[in-house]
Amino acid sequence: MISFFQAVLKEAAKRFPWLANVTLYGCLFAGGDLAHQLMAQKERIDWKHTRNVAIVAISFQGNFNYFWLRALERRFPGKSAGMVFRKLLLDQSFASPLATSVFYTGVSFLEGKEDIFEDWREKFFNTWKTGLMYWPFMQFLNFALMPLHMRTAFMGCCAFLWATFLCFSRQNGDGTAGVALAFRIKLTRQWEAKLNTIHSRQELAK
Repeated sequence: MISFFQAVLKEAAKRFPWLANVTLYGCLFAGGDLAHQLMAQKERIDWKHTRNVAIVAISFQGNFNYFWLRALERRFPGKSAGMVFRKLLLDQSFASPLATSVFYTGVSFLEGKEDIFEDWREKFFNTWKTGLMYWPFMQFLNFALMPLHMRTAFMGCCAFLWATFLCFSRQNGDGTAGVALAFRIKLTRQWEAKLNTIHSRQELAK
């Protein structure tokens, strides 16, 4: 089944590269927001927030990365160490901070916040530094291993985890990995406590 979907994705990316890549990127990015909400055990899913994340991801992130990756390949063609390094340097010094800025300000704008730069001022620098512990490794694999027509889709797969972190940082965190990890540990302990309670009740009912 997995191999079937991989074949379908590859064929779609070849025949309709822009549509397939941007759509997949946007869906996975929005899925990251849903994952965060489910992990945070919210009473109700905030579909408006997921919609806003999807709008930003499809209208900017997906489209920008699609054309950005092609521009990088035209300027620095090939997969040699030197070319990959140049792509990584430009990607992390220009594209990454731009995408992070658009996420914070774009979602705030769609929510109608009075100061759309508030989250950006408070969390951008921490978020960008955290991204430097994740994206260079993902993009190295992308530039070194993936064909050009699959690179935005690969970024979308990586962005699922990143979007989960971004949405947490915007709603509950400060853009640092430490706060996100502490939140994850707290949730794990809560789940363990609930499971132990359920197990104890089952034992008493026997």
